[in-house]
Order: sequence, then C-alpha cells, then structure tokens
Amino acid sequence: MITPAEIAAEYADLDHGALAHLKRLLGAWGVLSDLSFSDLLLLTPVKGSKGSRFVVLGQMRPSTSATILGADLVGQFVLDSEWPMVGNALQTGRTISGVAQLLTATSVTAGRSQPSGAVMVDTGEVPTVPEEAQIECVPVPFQHWPAAVIVRVSALDDRRRTGRLERIYRDLYHRLATMVEAGDFPFAGEDFSGEDAPRVGDGLMVIDSEGRISYSSPNAMSALHRMGVNASPDGKRLVELGVEETAVERALATGKPVIEEVERRPDVAVLVHCTPLLASGIVTGAMVLLRDVTDLRRLDRLLLSKDAAIREVHHRVKNNLQTISSLLSLQARRLEPGKGREALRESERRVRSISLVHEILSREPGDEVPFRDIVRSLVRMAEDSVLSRRELQIRVSGDLGEVAAEVATPLAVVLAEVLQNAVEHAFASESDDDGCDGPIGNVAVLLDNDGKRLRVEVRDDGRGLPPGFDIERTTSLGLSIVRDLVKSQLDGEIAMESDGGTSVVIDVPITQMTVSHFMQG
Repeated sequence: MITPAEIAAEYADLDHGALAHLKRLLGAWGVLSDLSFSDLLLLTPVKGSKGSRFVVLGQMRPSTSATILGADLVGQFVLDSEWPMVGNALQTGRTISGVAQLLTATSVTAGRSQPSGAVMVDTGEVPTVPEEAQIECVPVPFQHWPAAVIVRVSALDDRRRTGRLERIYRDLYHRLATMVEAGDFPFAGEDFSGEDAPRVGDGLMVIDSEGRISYSSPNAMSALHRMGVNASPDGKRLVELGVEETAVERALATGKPVIEEVERRPDVAVLVHCTPLLASGIVTGAMVLLRDVTDLRRLDRLLLSKDAAIREVHHRVKNNLQTISSLLSLQARRLEPGKGREALRESERRVRSISLVHEILSREPGDEVPFRDIVRSLVRMAEDSVLSRRELQIRVSGDLGEVAAEVATPLAVVLAEVLQNAVEHAFASESDDDGCDGPIGNVAVLLDNDGKRLRVEVRDDGRGLPPGFDIERTTSLGLSIVRDLVKSQLDGEIAMESDGGTSVVIDVPITQMTVSHFMQG
C-alpha cells in the first residue's frame, strides 16, 4: 500500500515540516470525520500543475454514520475543473462551501502505485452518472502557507435527525475546523494516533472554560458508570464526581492536548483524551474522549503473565540442562582417558550449547534470541577447550539478528560442533612435534543475514581437510550431527572444503518464523 509520505514525495511540493504537519493531521482527523458525520479527503496540489490538479494524500470515513465515498481515492488525482472550490480555498486561505459532483473511482484521474522512480499514469476521465454532494473545503496552513485542503463530503439530502447530540457534534466539528484553518489543529509536536486512541463513538464530553461538563454522550455516561459514577455529570467538574481530572486541568492550563489512563478500581481502566478548544489562540473549553480499555488492559496483563511464565519455564529448562551437563562432566572425570571420556565430554558440550539458548530466552521477552549473544558464549566455550600449545584467536564479524528459538537451538549446536572441530583438529595438538612454535592460528566466524537466508561461515587457516573428505559420507559423530541438524531441522545446506585451511559454510533459508526482527531501519 502506497503511503501519504510516498505520494507526497513523488507528486507534491512539500518540505519536511509541512509533510510532518500533514501526517499529524492524518493521525488525528478521525474525530473531524466522526463529529461531522462526513467523509474527508486531504488534497494537496501536484507540483508543476499550477493548481490545475490535486493528489489525494488521505481519506477518512466516519464511524458515526455511513460513508458516501465507497471508492478508495488515496493516490488519485482530482482536477481543478471538478472541484474548483479546492483551489479557491488554497488561494484565499478561507473555508469555502458549495455543491459539487460526487467523486467516484471513475470520475477522477486515476493514479497507480508504481515501483520507486515510476510515474503515475493518467488514464483520463471516465464519464459517470452525475451525483451531487455538499462540499466544504478547509485550508490546512503550515507556517502561514496553505499546504493542503481538507474536503468534507456529505450528502445533499441528509435526513439525519437533528437532536442535541447531532447539534453538539456538528458544533464541535466547526470549532475544530476553525482551529485547522487557523493552524492550531493538529497540535505541533503531539501525536495521539495510536491504536488505543479513542474515537468519538467511544464516548465524548464537552468541557467549558471553567472545567465543568456541559454535555456527555451516552457512551461517555456508560464509561463513567463503569468508573462508579451514577450522578448526572452536567454542570459538574470531574473531581466532583470522584474522577481524576488532571488531564482536563493540564489541557485547559497549557492549551495542549493531554492523554492519560484513569483506573478507578483494579478491574476498570478508562483512557481519557482531552483536546483543548481554541478561538483566536484563547482556550474556550475542551473536548474529552473516553474509551473503556478495561478488556485491553486485562489482555495486556494476561500476556505479561504468560510471558513471565514462559521465561520461568526456560529458566528451569536451563537449570535442568546445566545439571545434566555437570553430571556428564563429573562422570567424564571419573573415567580413564579414552573414547568413553571423550564421548561424555562431547555430550556435555552439546547439552551446554542448548542450555545457552534457554538461558537467553529466560532473560529476553518473546520467542526470539539475539544470536550474537549465543555466539559469544560458544566462542568462550571453544576457547576454554583449546588443547593445542599453538596460540589461537577466534574472531566474530556480522550478525544474524534475532532468531526464533526453533532455529537458534539447532544452529547453536551446529556452530558449537564446528568451532570445536576447528580448535581440536585444524591445528597441531600438544603431542605433535610441530605444534610448539607455529604462528598464531586464526578462526573466523562470519555471520550474515541478507533477508533471504542466514549464512554462517567458520574459516580457519589450519591444516585443512584430509584428502577425499566428503561430509555426506563422514563417519565422525560430531559432523554427522551437524549435517543432519542443518538438513533436517533447519532445511539448509552445509559445505566443507579446504581453502588455505578449512571453510565450513552453512546456509539456512529464512521463513516467517526464522527471524522476527533484524536490524530494522
């Protein structure tokens, strides 16, 4: 989906500040659509068109009534001849209303999303059955220069009953639209467009300049009832109802919006979003949106509890694996030197490799681990097991990002085996005559993630592989484990070759679960 920023960068002449202002508007203008019971479009001139056409940066449908713009017009061009009021609003900097033909997907100049660097293709206007609508064009200035126009589209024959709620909603819309025209809305530096942000339908209260409630919508009354308020709120301050009113006080005092969460009881949470209403820069009251987020917070607590339980399970698994590792090590020390002792030590090392993953999962939230942390521990394990009198250096470069536990566990065992194989067999052992005065041995671990696969390479400058070596026919238990883990559990490929030493390359394809987050940005 093409974003407003991409559309603006390609077709509009907006600087960084103006674009940021329009993005804040797009994050906050849902309230304008709800209060006016209307569809909204955000239009800005196409650069080089001299105001003859405009591109649609955003579209908003009301949650308080049915939409009359069924088509998605974002990224489309609107000709000045279709809606001349848009250009007039930009030129005069004043709100202009009138009647115009209702735009549909076939009555605008079509623009199509293309790869980066491509240009929208004009397909021309397609005749459609004329349908008129009420149009209101509100200029959106930035630093005293109209950067765009909000177009409010509503039906001519709006038969909506005009009760108190509708009158108050429309009055609030006009107060906010006047703030938009004056450059006071959206508020600079403020962004309350998160997924928890309340909409008008969640509950609305109107506060006068003295902080007293002049109107409460039915849903706002329901939210107050959940907070234990049963008295009529009209003419009262929130504090008189026993509700925290810090958000209202701060909004009226500073002239800036405030959002906070109020907990009346452990089982009730209400999000309070207070927007000051300005007239010529003077605070004349406030609009308060209330959203009952009790169920959301209960879900958050359940998720936190589940996450803590999962981390505790990993902690216990890690402890059990470390106990097994210690028992294997103890048993190995009681055996005479030979294949039995070596087999137990290899098993102990493999168990420790698996426990490393669970140790990190017991500290980190979620089901992913930063694999570089595992690599550091595996390198220390390999360095501690060096028997050669030749000095060795192990260097690590690159990163794989955060890897799913299902991938990190077998990959950690594989890397531990490959590193151990390098330090034990790539260089002369203590009993070899040529192992005393040789140059420093080097082992390099190279990690790479290109978005399509994980690549782990372990390269040493040792003696290389024996003649005729083939990992597919190897009888080594450790390398057999490595091969089988890579192919069966990781669905990857492994290659070993002599190249001024030994090079082991492991390629693992990235699936949806392989890497959740990798160095984004």
